[in-house]
This record gives sequence, C-alpha cells and structure tokens, in this order.
Amino acid sequence: MLSYLAVTLPHNTTSPARLLALQCALRVDTTLHVRLPRGMLRSLRLDTPQPWRELEQARWLRTSLPRTSGEIAAQLFDATLLSQAPARPDRRRAADWALRTSHPSRTGVAGALQQLASVYLAAHTDASGNGRTEPERMAQACSLNPEELSHLMAQLTATGQLRAWRRCPYSADLYWTLRSASST
Repeated sequence: MLSYLAVTLPHNTTSPARLLALQCALRVDTTLHVRLPRGMLRSLRLDTPQPWRELEQARWLRTSLPRTSGEIAAQLFDATLLSQAPARPDRRRAADWALRTSHPSRTGVAGALQQLASVYLAAHTDASGNGRTEPERMAQACSLNPEELSHLMAQLTATGQLRAWRRCPYSADLYWTLRSASST
C-alpha cells in the first residue's frame, strides 16, 4: 500500500497527509468510506485539519459528517484502492500494525516523517530485523528527495528506531537493522 500511495498521491504530499492516507486506505470499506477515531488521530499527532485539507485539495478524499463526535469520516475517491491486495480484513490488520509501528510512544519519534519512515522500514524488514531498499523508492514513499534520506536514517538511528544503517557503495541501496527483530 505504501508503494501504491507513493505513485497515486501527488509527489509534494506531506508526510502527515501520507500517514493519514495510509490509515484511510487500509481502513476504507467497500463503499470507499472510512471512519477514523479522533483518539487514534490524536495519538499519531494527526488531529489537525491540515492533512485532511491536503488530501481534499489533491481530490483524494472528501470529509463528511461523522456519526459521532469521536470520529472523523471521509469518502475516498480512489476506487482502485478496492482492487489492491490484500482483502479488507487483512488491510484492517495491516492498519493496526501500521498504527502500532508508527506510534510515537513506541518509535520514540514525534514527527510524521519519522513515523512514516518507521512504517516503511518495518514493512521492508525481514524476520531477522534486517532490511534493504532502493533509496528512490523510500524517498518517493516518504515524499523526500533521495539526498535527504541519509539525514532521516541518522535521525532514526539517534532515536533508537534503527540499530544501524548503511548505503551500499556499489548499488547505493540502503541497508538497515531495526533495534530489535521483534520490531517487525
């Protein structure tokens, strides 16, 4: 889903909007409606109107009146989401996993960019805690220039999210080790 959103959303979509779009895409129902609890959005520090406004301006979704004051509701306009694997029950589990993976109290990072990067890295990490990706792919998924990845990876190492990382001198691919294999 991260790769799909990297291609679907405008390239200048900010990290908070991408993190919100990820939760929306994974929690959308078969009628392209989504309801997100305000508490969840607060915990991810996405309880401001800006990411919603950004996704509306990109014509990716439209907010609607929620059934309760404890949620925010929206209709997504990307019908192709319904054809993306996995099926809805698996997407809901993935949404919960992404929520736990990116939660600031778990990651030790507060910014949406670091949270989004944490989800990306965890999604591309094997059971032993090691991962690899092409810098351009990660940069596109996180809405960064590839040159900014070194700084981001250093930040994630400093906060303890990553044990180590390096850039392969031959392929330029990024390699990393999460702080613990149970992080995946």
